[in-house]
Amino acid sequence: MKRIFYSIILLGMTAFSTKAQLLKPKTAYTRADTLRGMLTPLRSCYDINYYHLDVKIDIGQQSVSGSNEFKFTAAADFSKLQFDLFSNLKIDRIIYKGSELPYTREFNAVFVSFPATIKKGAKDSFRVYYYGKPTIAANPPWDGGFIFKTDKAGKPWASVACEGLGASVWWPNKDHLSDEVDSMLISISVPKELKEVSNGRLRSVTDQTDGYKQYNWFVGNPINNYDVTFYIGDYAHWTDQYQGEKGNLSLDYWSLKADSLVAKTHWDADVKRMLKSFEYWFGPYPFYEDGYKLVQAPHLGMEHQSAVAYGNDFKMGYKGRDLSGSGWGLKFDFLVVHESGHEWFGNNITAKDLGDMWVHEGFTNYSEPLFLESYYGKEASSAYVQGLRKIISNDIPVIAPYNVNKEGSGDMYPKGANMIHNIRQLIGDDEKFRSILRGLNKTFYHQTVTTAQIEGYIAQKSGLKLDKVFDQYLRTIKVPVLSYHITGNKLSYRWENVVEGFDMPVKVSLKPGVFTLIHPSEKWQEAVVAGLTDATFKADPAFYILTKNK
Repeated sequence: MKRIFYSIILLGMTAFSTKAQLLKPKTAYTRADTLRGMLTPLRSCYDINYYHLDVKIDIGQQSVSGSNEFKFTAAADFSKLQFDLFSNLKIDRIIYKGSELPYTREFNAVFVSFPATIKKGAKDSFRVYYYGKPTIAANPPWDGGFIFKTDKAGKPWASVACEGLGASVWWPNKDHLSDEVDSMLISISVPKELKEVSNGRLRSVTDQTDGYKQYNWFVGNPINNYDVTFYIGDYAHWTDQYQGEKGNLSLDYWSLKADSLVAKTHWDADVKRMLKSFEYWFGPYPFYEDGYKLVQAPHLGMEHQSAVAYGNDFKMGYKGRDLSGSGWGLKFDFLVVHESGHEWFGNNITAKDLGDMWVHEGFTNYSEPLFLESYYGKEASSAYVQGLRKIISNDIPVIAPYNVNKEGSGDMYPKGANMIHNIRQLIGDDEKFRSILRGLNKTFYHQTVTTAQIEGYIAQKSGLKLDKVFDQYLRTIKVPVLSYHITGNKLSYRWENVVEGFDMPVKVSLKPGVFTLIHPSEKWQEAVVAGLTDATFKADPAFYILTKNK
C-alpha cells in the first residue's frame, strides 16, 4: 500500500478541465508539480529498458552514494532528456560513452544534453553518479524517505518508503508511473555485520575492502520505481514453497532475529491462505520469476514488489484492530493480506498517473473481503465491506487531477471497494465477476493503465452500462440517494444527489425477505406493489447508497 488509507493526508483539488473531475475545488499547482507529474516530450522521448542501481548506504551518516545506469530505447529523435533526482542530492557526474554530459537542474528535475541526436529506435545508455543525504521520513510510510531505527538489541535497522513522494527522493530515475523499467539489478552495499534485502532474487554477495558487503539482487519483471527498496538489519532468513497455478513459487521470509520464532508461526498462518485465495480470484501470482518475499520493516508496510514490507507487530487485524467494526477484520493479518494483494493491483497492473491510484487501492481494499469470502463465506465478506463505509469521508473525489503527481481522496480505499461491490451486485454472477478480476490481470499483465481502460474493460465484459456509476463514485463526493414514498399500493421512487443521467439499478425489498432489481432514474417512477409498507421497504445493504422516505 501504499500508504495505508486510514491515516492518509487528504490532498486538495484543482480546476483541471478533464472528465476526471466533476467536482472542481480550485488548488494552485506549481511548475515543480508539473515537472514531476507531466509526461513531457523530454520524458516520452525514451523508454527505460534496464537500470543498474549501485549504491552504498552509510547508516551512521544517513547518506547514500553511488550510481545508476540507464539503458533505454529512443521513442523519438532527441538530443535532450529529463530524469529525476531530488535537489538535495548532489550529482557528481553523468557519463555517456566515456565522456561527461552537461546538465541543468530545476527543482527535482535534471535535464541532460547529448552531443548528437539519438535516433528513434536506437538503444543507448548513460550513468549518473551521485551522493547525499536523502529526506528522512517523519512518519513512514505516509511521509516518504529513508528510515533509520534500531532493533530490540540496539542494532541498526533501515529501509525506505517513497510511494507518492517518488523514488527520486533517493535514486536517479525516470520518475513517472507510466514507464516501468523492464528489468533491474539492485546492488546495495551495507556494513558487513548486517544483511540487506531488496526486490527480486539474490544473485551474489561480495565482500568489499572497506568493511562493507555488497548484495546484488536481480528483478526479472517490470517494476515501478517506488517499489524499488532495501531493508538493512540483523535478519533471520528461511524459505518455503507454494504450489500455485504456475508451479512452485518460492517463498522467502526475512524477520529480525529477535522476532524469528513468532514470525515463523504468525506468517505461516496467512501467507499460503492469501496466495490460494488471491490466485483463485485474481489469477496466478504475477512474479513467479522473482519469487515472493515478506520482510519485516521499520515502518507499517508497503507493497514493494516481490519484497513486501511488513510492520504489523505480528498481530491480527490492523495493529490488533478491526477497521471494519464487523469483527471479521480480526480473522487475518491486515498487512499480510492487503500489501500482498497489491502484487496484483498496483504492481502487476499499475496506474499511469498518480491521480488514478484508486486502481491500486480500491481493488486491493476489496481483496480483503474476497480473502474473507474464501475462508468464512459471503456473509462475512459483505459485512466487512459494508463496515468499511463508516470511514468514507466524501471530502474530495477519488480521482485526482492528472499530470501533477497528486492523489485523490483516501476514500479511494473503502469507497473504491464499495463501488466494486456495487458492480458485483449488478453483475449478479460471481463466476462472471471472478472472470473479470482474473481477466483484468491477464489483459493488463505487467502494464500501466488509465482509469478509462479499467472502466472500459469492466463494462465490456459485464455487458453493463456503467459510465455513470464510475462518474458518481470516482468523480464526485455525492452518495446516491434513493428517494421514495409509498401511498397505498403505489411505490414512487427516483435517484437524487446524483450526476446527470445516473441510472444505476438497485435491489429493494418489494416483498419481505426478497430483494428485487428496480431501475430508478432522476425522474419519478411508479410501481404497484400489493402489501408494501414503509416498515418492509428497504434497499439491499450490499449497495453503497442512501435512502430517503419523502
